[in-house]
Amino acid sequence: MISPRKSYEPGHQRKFLVVIDETPECDRAVVYAAKRAEHTGGKLVLLYVIAPGEFQHWLGVETIMREEKEEEANATLSRFVDRARAVARVDPETTIREGSRAEEIRNLIDDDEDIAILVLAAGVGSDGPGPLVASVVGASSGFHIPVTIVPGDLSDEEIGGLA
Repeated sequence: MISPRKSYEPGHQRKFLVVIDETPECDRAVVYAAKRAEHTGGKLVLLYVIAPGEFQHWLGVETIMREEKEEEANATLSRFVDRARAVARVDPETTIREGSRAEEIRNLIDDDEDIAILVLAAGVGSDGPGPLVASVVGASSGFHIPVTIVPGDLSDEEIGGLA
C-alpha cells in the first residue's frame, strides 16, 4: 500500500531525498536538492545505504567491519552535509541504513511521508548513467514519488539557475 505524502499538510514540510555514495555525480544531486529545498522552503534528506553481505565473517571480524562501514558512512555523510550547507541555507537530515539500496530507498520513503521527491544525478562517463539511475529509468522502480535526474555535468551555477 502506498502511503500518501503529507508534505503539504500543517506541521509537515516537503523533503528532497538524495542517495549518497562515492560517485562523482552524487555531488550534483546534493547541490540541486539543497538549492531546491532552500528555494521552496523544503528540507533535504541524505541517505547512505551500506550494502548487505559485507559482514559474512566471524563475529568479531563482522563487528569490526560493520563499525568501519558505519564510520565511512558517517564521514561521507558529513562531507555532503557540509557541501549542502555551503551551497544553500539548509540543515540536512541524515540516515544510514543497511540492505539493498533500492529496497532501503523504498523503505525510507514509506517511513517518512514528507519525502516527496527523489533526486539522483546521471553519470557522465562511458559506463552510462549509473546503476541507480538505470534502475529507475528501466522497469518500475516502485518508489511511488517523482524522481528528478540531474545531468552529472552541470556546474553549480547551471544547477542554481535550474533549481
